[in-house]
Amino acid sequence: MKIAVMTDSTAYLPEEVRREKHIHMVPLNVIFEKESYQEEVDITAEEFYPKVKAATELPKTSQPSIGLITEKLEELAKDYDAVISVHLSSGISGTFEAVGSAGKMVDDIEVYPYDSEMSCMVQGFYALEAAEMAANDATVEEILGRLDEMKQSMIAYFMVDDLSNLHRGGRLNGAQALLGSMLQVKPLLYFEDKKIVPFEKIRTRKRALKRIEDLFAADAESGKPIRAAVIHSLREEEAQQMKQDFEAKYPNAEVVVSYFGPVIGTHLGEGAIGLCWYFK
Repeated sequence: MKIAVMTDSTAYLPEEVRREKHIHMVPLNVIFEKESYQEEVDITAEEFYPKVKAATELPKTSQPSIGLITEKLEELAKDYDAVISVHLSSGISGTFEAVGSAGKMVDDIEVYPYDSEMSCMVQGFYALEAAEMAANDATVEEILGRLDEMKQSMIAYFMVDDLSNLHRGGRLNGAQALLGSMLQVKPLLYFEDKKIVPFEKIRTRKRALKRIEDLFAADAESGKPIRAAVIHSLREEEAQQMKQDFEAKYPNAEVVVSYFGPVIGTHLGEGAIGLCWYFK
């Protein structure tokens, strides 16, 4: 059985990586007033954040259309027998369900949507693992089993500079946003039951980042091989420094730098920093 691997644009895997690993992608959309852009296709993260600053209203985001997903699956059906499709959490987007619905409409290919229950490089890690296994002739069951195994240790924490985008986008409730702005809190957020929720409230950015490092250390100090990603929105230098520090301190850690692109960046805003990891 020939197995394709697909994800959506919020995995934020660079185009050259997707091409090298044969990972297919369907883009989500970011909408400025009446103008819609497919992220990672029509607009990059570097182009997005300055555009947000210049906009009078916060852009909106939307999942891929059923038609676009169906078209992609029909294209894959020409060369593949099955597709494992990894997506951002079903608790914050309907993309996972849309792929499942589209899969029922396409003949000649078995579609296996996989809910990452998070987003960004977390789902990127799942897609990369699936692609490597598919290239080595693993079965669908073996690949899905490995993704479930990864999920047992997969964790992500992130900090935002300003809670207003999360609140305005409906991803955080008003009381939580108000508390953060009044106390100038830099809350650590994480995914629980597929939703973004506060983990801890911390008073400064420096302390919040130190807390993320401490949480990572609790696993990294085990000595087990660990794979991690520092994720940022327009904080490349800071992210690269964190990567260097982690790799110097924990020889068992393989750390990459990734980014919050337009769709996720709409909700987190510029200046957000996150860290995700799992045991290899």
